[in-house]
Amino acid sequence: MKQQYAMAVALLAGVGIGAAAVQGLHAQAKPPVYYVAEIDVTNLDAYVKEYAPKAQATIKAHGGRLLAAGQNVTAVEGAPPKQRVAIQQWDSLEKIKAWRDSAEYKEARKIGDKYAKFRSYAIEGLPQ
Repeated sequence: MKQQYAMAVALLAGVGIGAAAVQGLHAQAKPPVYYVAEIDVTNLDAYVKEYAPKAQATIKAHGGRLLAAGQNVTAVEGAPPKQRVAIQQWDSLEKIKAWRDSAEYKEARKIGDKYAKFRSYAIEGLPQ
């Protein structure tokens, strides 16, 4: 009889520890950070051929995900950006900063600056 009680207590303790671990993991999960760029392109062909592939490669290499990019922007309220918009998803603001400070991105950006003016910002996502 004592053995059955011991087994039941051990089972309940295991369930409790497992539940606490799962709760702790959920509490540690941070919402993603979104990076939004509004791009006023002066030479679209050169921008698309020379800059965009290099910039996109640096985003992927540093852990970012390109969620949306292009010219098909529909204004819902107010004026839309002049030409292009890009939206990226990152794990943290620190990763965005590391990407922007990387030698690869700085080299790509030298090309991009010849063909466009950029406005960008980051915003933390909401916990789900």
